[in-house]
Amino acid sequence: MAKKEKKSINEMSFLDHLEDLRWHLIRICAGIMIIAVLAFTFSRFIFEDIIFAPLNMSFPTYEFLCNMGRLIGVETSFCNDEIPMMIQSRTMAGQFSADIWTAILAGFIISFPYTIYQLWKFVSPGLHENERKHSRGFIIICSLLFFLGTLFGYYIITPLSINFLANYSISDVVENQIDISSYIGLVRSSVLASGLIFELPIVIYFLTKIGLVTPEILKKYRKFALVIVLILSAVITPPDIASQVIVAIPILILYQASIYISKLVVRNQKLASEAVRK
Repeated sequence: MAKKEKKSINEMSFLDHLEDLRWHLIRICAGIMIIAVLAFTFSRFIFEDIIFAPLNMSFPTYEFLCNMGRLIGVETSFCNDEIPMMIQSRTMAGQFSADIWTAILAGFIISFPYTIYQLWKFVSPGLHENERKHSRGFIIICSLLFFLGTLFGYYIITPLSINFLANYSISDVVENQIDISSYIGLVRSSVLASGLIFELPIVIYFLTKIGLVTPEILKKYRKFALVIVLILSAVITPPDIASQVIVAIPILILYQASIYISKLVVRNQKLASEAVRK
């Protein structure tokens, strides 16, 4: 029996597209689970050297901020001997659940390029040849931005949040005995939120491509974006000005880069339309 030829993008029905999407999602889940299983086998290293590393005052972020504080003559909690908090598990399955979900999180982060690749494989057949040509570096750029965001969340937002919340006290009577799920939730949200925020230029690129966003709109609402960025920085960081500025600066740079990317997309679309007319 002859092998069934794959239908072209124009011949595929709505159900065919759904079937194609289903297989791409299955491959994404399989990739995440394979990495998650590998991460589970190295769980002790992941927890002791990565997850719990911001609890040690020798963490690079604390040492840098401590040295900066001493340089300008300001006393900070970054120079303390230890962080006044203890991690505990208050449920029977607490540590096992933390191990499983952390492995899945590691699987998602490490396999992110493969996830983007599968999504691109699903979307790319619907693009024109010149659009595919100009988007060859999409997977690399998208992955690079995501990994930069996760590193920013891990080395900046996470230690700033942990240090502030651990040293915040309403009374000496209260001790910080933090449940492991709460601690890992803070690390997870900081890392993933930063990774997704750093995808802003990619989001703006596609929104510009479909005509929902223009450079003029981005410039017009730049002041509102500044306010939103400051509010977002206040939400995901401790309520001190220095931490908010540290987080706000890269987001504002990403927003400005998004304006430039939007300009390039609009310019390329105009050149393409002019070429068709000729």
